[in-house]
Amino acid sequence: MINFQDKVSFIWSIAEILRGPYKPEDYGKIVLPLAVLRRFDCVLESTKEEVLAKAEQFASMSEEAREPILNRVSKQNFHNISKYDFNKLLTDSDNIADNLRDYINGFSKVARDIMDHFDFDRQIDKLDQNNLLYLTIKRFSEIDLHPETVSNIEMGYVFEELIRRFNENAEAGDHYTPREVIRLMTHLLFLHDDASILTKPGLTQTLYDCAAGTGGMGSVAQEYLAQVNPTAHLEFFGQEINPESYAICKSDLLIKGEDARNIRLGNTLSNDQFPNEKFDYLISNPPYGVDWKSYEKPIKEEHEKQGFDGRFGPGTPRTSDGQLLFLMHLISKMKPVTAENPQGSRLAIIMNGSPLFTGDAGSGESEIRKYVLENDLVEGIVALPNDLFYNTGIATYIWILTNNKAPLHKGKVRLVNAVDFSKKMKKSMGSKRNEITEEQINEIVRLYGEAQPHENVKIFDNEDFGYAKITVERPLRLNFKVNEERLARVVEEKGFANLATSKKKGDAGHAEIEAGKELQTQILAALRTLESDTLYKNREEFTKVVKAALKEANVTIGAPVLKAILAGLSEKDETADVCMKNKTDIEPDSDLRDTENVPLKENIHDYFTREVLPHVPDAWIDESKTKIGYEIPFTRQFYKYTALRSSAEIMDEIRALEVEIAEQLKKVMG
Repeated sequence: MINFQDKVSFIWSIAEILRGPYKPEDYGKIVLPLAVLRRFDCVLESTKEEVLAKAEQFASMSEEAREPILNRVSKQNFHNISKYDFNKLLTDSDNIADNLRDYINGFSKVARDIMDHFDFDRQIDKLDQNNLLYLTIKRFSEIDLHPETVSNIEMGYVFEELIRRFNENAEAGDHYTPREVIRLMTHLLFLHDDASILTKPGLTQTLYDCAAGTGGMGSVAQEYLAQVNPTAHLEFFGQEINPESYAICKSDLLIKGEDARNIRLGNTLSNDQFPNEKFDYLISNPPYGVDWKSYEKPIKEEHEKQGFDGRFGPGTPRTSDGQLLFLMHLISKMKPVTAENPQGSRLAIIMNGSPLFTGDAGSGESEIRKYVLENDLVEGIVALPNDLFYNTGIATYIWILTNNKAPLHKGKVRLVNAVDFSKKMKKSMGSKRNEITEEQINEIVRLYGEAQPHENVKIFDNEDFGYAKITVERPLRLNFKVNEERLARVVEEKGFANLATSKKKGDAGHAEIEAGKELQTQILAALRTLESDTLYKNREEFTKVVKAALKEANVTIGAPVLKAILAGLSEKDETADVCMKNKTDIEPDSDLRDTENVPLKENIHDYFTREVLPHVPDAWIDESKTKIGYEIPFTRQFYKYTALRSSAEIMDEIRALEVEIAEQLKKVMG
């Protein structure tokens, strides 16, 4: 047991004895809670007898009153008053199930809560009935998980690797963040222009992760700050939806001597467990592409009723991907910049490519991007190498946001292309084939921190990502003619066909239908008086002709029927006169309607005059439909054109291959 992988391998070997009664995907239900239990057992070992003696001394006190006394004796934020431990459990094999329950129930409340969320009690009988309980406990008793042997950081590695192995076939978005990625995020998160903020003696700051998992991000961030300032304290808060990950994260804080109540269970988006809290630092790697339709009601209600007083004021993205919901949730937890808190908050979040560009102007995604950019919250975005994560190889990006940008960087966003900053691993771990070295982390952080133009760094104004989506209209032009072909189209028009329908029942309905059919016959007869080869190219002129014919036939119709008649007798004609909605407004042709995205920095009308009018001189902009959108085309900014090979070069290669193939065939054919 000399390193992290040895510990994982040893515990994994214990899982192998479960084969048969348990499927491999269920091994974690046994191994994870017992690993936590063994960790507790080792942590409390040195003070066990003292705690038992003190518990007996204060046996008459309530659990709540006795807890702080026993915690002081155990030198931890928890204790155990059962006479059993892992070694003593093995002395009574016949009653090991009952004794194990006694041991678990002997923990103080916070530790019992952790074991309850593993739902381990239901597994005890199954293990016992299959003669596996004693053997499993015995094997776990052989591993030393005392903090002096296995540090908290190492224990976090052990838990995350075990969870990864037990979830090899998990959904792509259900991933665990590699530690080198967390280290990079942490470096960027704490990258202040004024380093003195982090080096103040006795500094106390708060860190929050809304998708905490097993707490890896909190552990790495605490480790980082301790290196920068040994006197500093970073208090970690987190919420996690998965009960097992929540239990492990909570046990980690408990063993570190921190407040385990800082870790809460539940769905962050629909059931925020920190509704009134603000934090100095925020860090998260939320799931990618997770559908939130099943719990959309409270989220959309918060958006509609609370607006910008709630978490989702700018809008909500499509229900197939909730990443931007997590981003807005984190933004709502940032401390505002005040005289008491001049540094504000910083935020680091990993997302895939979708939040950069998905959604057209006016969509929820675009409105969220508009909000974060127009409020100058985005400091920078770093593109990560592919194949960094255990269960997905897709492109990922670290977004860094702050509500207190340095003066030189106000109104600016830096994009750092770090897709080539990785090295191949000797052995892949699931989908993870690449890793970022410490030297590469330092180089990425340097490029990001310097924020100077470079082949891998581009600096933009916030407005560079905005555009006005304008609607370009062209006039409706129709010709009109009365012949049998077009009259047949009139009959098919809904407004005309509805004449021979009725919502009434019985005789009244039948009478109304018959009257409608009679009116249809009269209309068609009146229109047939206009049959000729004459082609009308002005709608107003033709409308007068139709009305006159109907009046002559003593036929009265409403506007919907007249509209149906004109629609049936018309055809598109670019040589016809423009159709007018009224005396002043031209009617647009919806089939010719188009849109253009005009960069925010450019005058819409100058663009329209230059790019549109030369091609369609009769076009105009419908100002009422103009929308402002934002997208961040990251890949496009770093695209490098590679010239195609010439056709002559390709032909030479083909001829060479033909000669080679011919020679090979000669050898085969003798």
